[in-house]
Formats: sequence, C-alpha cells, structure tokens
Amino acid sequence: MSRFGYNIKQAFSQMGRNKGMYFTSILAISAMMLILGLFFVSFVNVNMFARSIGKDYNVIQIYMKDSNTKEVTDKVGVSLNKIKGVEKVEYVTKDQALDTLKERWGDNGYLLENLPENPLPDSYTVYVSDKDAANRVAESAPAIEGVDDVVYYRNTIEKLSQLSHFIEIGSLIAMGFLIIVSIIIVANTIKLTVFNREKEIGIMKYLGATNWFVKAPFIWGGVIVGVLSSVIATGLTYLIYSKLTGIIGSDVLRILSVSLVPAEQLTNVLLIMFLSIGIGIGVIGSAISIRRFLNV
Repeated sequence: MSRFGYNIKQAFSQMGRNKGMYFTSILAISAMMLILGLFFVSFVNVNMFARSIGKDYNVIQIYMKDSNTKEVTDKVGVSLNKIKGVEKVEYVTKDQALDTLKERWGDNGYLLENLPENPLPDSYTVYVSDKDAANRVAESAPAIEGVDDVVYYRNTIEKLSQLSHFIEIGSLIAMGFLIIVSIIIVANTIKLTVFNREKEIGIMKYLGATNWFVKAPFIWGGVIVGVLSSVIATGLTYLIYSKLTGIIGSDVLRILSVSLVPAEQLTNVLLIMFLSIGIGIGVIGSAISIRRFLNV
C-alpha cells in the first residue's frame, strides 16, 4: 500500500510540475471522447427507433376514400383478407382513430377537442405473417377500389437501418482514430515529463531502482489523465444530450410516437466505456513512451 501511495504521489507531483502539458492532454482527450460519445448516443437512439418501427413490419394501414359507401368499404375488407399472408384485418372508424390520436397526445389531447370536423379517414389495419406478405399487401392494396392511401414503414425502416449501420461503422472508425491520436498525445506528454526528470531517473537507476519502480509513476500519470478525461467527457456528453432532449420536449416525442433513451441510463454506460478507453489509453501511451525514450 505504501508503494501504491508513493506512485500516486509521484504521479500527481509530476503532473503539477508539468501542469500545462497535462492540462492540454486532458482537454484534447476529453474533446475526442466527447465526439465519440455523441456518435454513441446517436447510434443508440437511431437503433432503438429502427427496432421500434420494425415492430410495425407486420402492420399496414389502409386508408379509405371519404366518398366510399359502406358497400365499397366492406368490399375492400374482403379483398384484403384474400391476399396471401394476411392474418387479420381490423376496421377502424375515423372516430376511433381520433380517440387513439388523443390518447397518444396525452395532456395535449385537448387540442383535438374543438376541431370543426374529424379530418381522419376510416381505415383498415392489416396484420400479416411476414415481410413478404406485407410487401404483397402494400403492392396490391392501392389497386383495390375505394383505397385512398397505404401506409407501410418498409422504406423508413430500411433507411433507419442503413443510417444505424452507417453511424455504427462511423463510430468504430472514429473510435480507432481517436484512440490512436489520444495514445500519441499521452505518449508525447509522458515523453516530455521523462526528459524533465532525466537526471533524477538516472540517479534512481544508479542506486538500484527497478524498472517498474521507475515506470510506475509515469503509468499512473497516464491513468489519471485517462480517468479525468473520461469523467469530463461523460459530464459534457450528459449536459449536451440532456439539453437536446429538453429542447425537443417530451410532448413532441409523445406526439411523434418516438422515445429517446434516458440521459441517466446512457451516462452510466458512457462512463464505464470512457473509463475503460481512458485507462487503456493512459497505460498504453505511458508504456510506449517509457520503453522508447527511457530504455528501461
């Protein structure tokens, strides 16, 4: 425990003597982690949104023309049931659709109370067995007499999946690049610190100090840089993400029927991820610098 205390004390001591370099390193690595954090929260939310909409792969909304007679509307239901892969067809009146919309809007539902007339059409909700059946319904339904529009989220889901994949690849590339740059920053910072203590280290080696005894304070200095950078980056990511969710507002998200991952939940994951990356950067950067420039 005394050896550990000595190493930590020496690490903070050398950080104090070279505070300008260490401060710059912490800021640079924090900025890089912040960029990575913003990539991460974007990926998580887009991926969650894609999965949420993906549940609607088996649901297609078929809207009726306002001019339809009951007979025409009933025939549409019969035609939809005949399409291969359709499991259930559910008729939804415009009044039922308006009640659902009011419920979805929550506290803002009162805004729909005084409409001069219900703008929503009657519709059928079609449940299918798989994606191929959904494609058949989406392609066949527009040709049925009395059908005004077909809402199917296939294109939206595919675009969101592509966006999620793009962000994932971009995050991995950014992570690799930022980690390499951060390791170089830490290595250069430690290198300059080593140069400043060159005589002191030479005396320690002459007196019989082991390689680890010489290396440990520098490695702990790199670890401290990584930990501080991780905490700062996590805090900044939390503040930015919370601010953005606050600007969007829960009411807007409810109306759009989407949700975002809570900032607190993301922060816990980010902190663990950043600490792992930060400590790894500190250890690797310090080890490279010491091995290369001290030959110990």
